[in-house]
Amino acid sequence: MAIQLDRNDEVCERLKDLGYARQKRIRVYGEEFDLTSNPVADETGFAIEAVSRKSGHARMLRIPLSVVQMISKDVVAGLSRRAA
Repeated sequence: MAIQLDRNDEVCERLKDLGYARQKRIRVYGEEFDLTSNPVADETGFAIEAVSRKSGHARMLRIPLSVVQMISKDVVAGLSRRAA
C-alpha cells in the first residue's frame, strides 16, 4: 500500500510539473479551464477541479489517460531503479 501511495504522490507531482496545477489555465476536451486545485488520485485515476472559462461552471476534470499512463510508466521505472 505504501508503494501505491508513493506512486500516486509522484504522479501528482509530475502532473503539476506538466501544468496541471492550481492557478494554471489549460485547454482540454476542446475547452479552456482555470484550475482551482492540484491533481488528486481517486478510485479511477487522476482528476483536478476546474472552472470552465466559457460557462463559468466548476467541475471535476479527468486528466487524460494517455498523459497519466505516460507519467505512470516513468514513475514505475524510477521507483524500481531506486529500489534496486
